[in-house]
Amino acid sequence: MKSATGAKAALAKKTPIRLAVVESDPLRFVGFRALFDNESDFELISASLPEIGTLQNVDLILLGNRNGQNLFDVMASLKASRPDLRIIVTGAGIDEETILKAIAAGAKGYVDEAASPAEFVQAIRVVNEGSVWAPRRVLSMFIERVSTSPGRIFPAGRVTFTDREKQVLEMLVAGRSNKEIGAALGIEERTVKAHVAKLMRKVGVQNRIALSVHAITHSLVTAK
Repeated sequence: MKSATGAKAALAKKTPIRLAVVESDPLRFVGFRALFDNESDFELISASLPEIGTLQNVDLILLGNRNGQNLFDVMASLKASRPDLRIIVTGAGIDEETILKAIAAGAKGYVDEAASPAEFVQAIRVVNEGSVWAPRRVLSMFIERVSTSPGRIFPAGRVTFTDREKQVLEMLVAGRSNKEIGAALGIEERTVKAHVAKLMRKVGVQNRIALSVHAITHSLVTAK
């Protein structure tokens, strides 16, 4: 009885995550479908680049880093047609610098093709909730770079935040998702997104990772 109730509650709070696989190789799509077979809330489709702009019901895309195509040109094209689109780059043997540049250019995550099914699923759920997913080695490299020469990446001088912005920033640095921050502060998720966007504009960065690193390296929050 208890397990049935738990399953019912879990089912009730799961909303569908609509994924598009942007790949020319049909075998890769079959592979992803098999990978997510146990995730009942994942809705997977295959789409070409020109189709993405017309698929307004897609929440997130898995973009393969294919030979012969410039990853950043493809991302720019996707962002032009769907600015709100969440992009996770997938591939093999991509160097840390390229991954970092992809995230700086607007990707919400990178997952290596050799990653486990559990890691793929976790990455999708984290990105879908509004956070960024990247390998630890990339985050470490980014933090080291910012720590040694922050002036080259972030604008000089300190910025001021409202009390609410400080609360949001503290939780963001702690790795909380927009949904979790909203629940803790008693505000809507869209309000949290607005605060995060304003914080990024004030600091002069393009994503949550850079915002978190800036907050820590400039002692805007207490690292925990």
